[in-house]
Amino acid sequence: MPRPYQPSLLRLLHGVTALMVPLAWITGLLVYSSHDGRFGRLPFALPGEWIDIHGTVGLILWPVALLFGLYALTAGQPRLRQPANAIALLALVLAVGSGKLMDEDWLRDGQFDHLVYGVHLLAWLLIALAIAMHVGSVLRRGGLPLARSMASLHLRSGDLPGNWLDQIRRSLKIGR
Repeated sequence: MPRPYQPSLLRLLHGVTALMVPLAWITGLLVYSSHDGRFGRLPFALPGEWIDIHGTVGLILWPVALLFGLYALTAGQPRLRQPANAIALLALVLAVGSGKLMDEDWLRDGQFDHLVYGVHLLAWLLIALAIAMHVGSVLRRGGLPLARSMASLHLRSGDLPGNWLDQIRRSLKIGR
């Protein structure tokens, strides 16, 4: 059986997203625990302005998620037929989108009743479930070889960064 190969642009966008989302999730947990905590708090408090750190992570994640979403809707469209991939992407869009609509002063002022904040909390939970489903789906479909293919540094000819725009253009022509 041939080794799975993932396009390099997918690996790059997926890899950056895979680093940023857990960081956003953890900093969000620290923000929730220190500012809201209606449904429980962590048994410890870490010093620092976690709300600002979380906002910075979200600010970095925003363009990455946008590029990843655009890739998924173009060259990565066949992968969206896997429900776990589509759900993970939708949870990411919901988390980043609702985060962009929030005002960080709401939490500092104890204003927890904003609809957008509730959506952001829901997205926070959905992200955790979606990632678990996504990893489980990858392991079920292709096992460790498929999971390792996302971290591979191997590049095939025609899959160099200079080829990325052509790959997307070809996928748009096929999609018509």
